[in-house]
Amino acid sequence: MFQNGKKLKTGRARSAKECAYLAVFVALVIAAQVVFSAIPGVELVTVLFVSYAYVYGCGRGMTAATAFALVRQLVFGFYPTVLVLYLVYYNLLTLAFGLLGRTKKPPQRILLWIVLLACVGTVCFSLIDNILTPVWYGYSKKATRLYFTASLPFMIPQTINAAISVSLLFMPLYRVFLATKRTLGGSSRPFSTEK
Repeated sequence: MFQNGKKLKTGRARSAKECAYLAVFVALVIAAQVVFSAIPGVELVTVLFVSYAYVYGCGRGMTAATAFALVRQLVFGFYPTVLVLYLVYYNLLTLAFGLLGRTKKPPQRILLWIVLLACVGTVCFSLIDNILTPVWYGYSKKATRLYFTASLPFMIPQTINAAISVSLLFMPLYRVFLATKRTLGGSSRPFSTEK
């Protein structure tokens, strides 16, 4: 790449491109969350993060998860428990799928495991919230049980949604993210400067 007639270092150009791709991905995830926020139990955030982390790896996946958790506070308002929940959950989700993406098996051969792990992750999201929120706000035992019971009608459709969306959208998103990764030079480390 050239700027003002001088050749730029390849690492800087690639890092800028990676930052731009990361920003676009985080904006896409937030847009998907905004679009489906009015429909309880329906979301595409899980399939987006699952496929992104599977292709790009743990480092980039966790960077995107952290950026998403922080930026979404600007859109939906600041709630400390939600921020902590998103920072913990989405970083763990991207870590799990980033590690799974290192397997040498083609993803279409392990798609059932990918779907099952995404569903388990969705259940864990609710369970983490059911622990975090009562502890954070000091709920009584009765209030904690009521909070857990009230979350079940939302956990079930979210888990079904995760199963359907990951089953249908993982492979197309995998191909898109794989193509964008190739344009970055295939590096799997976040913001790396090596070829």
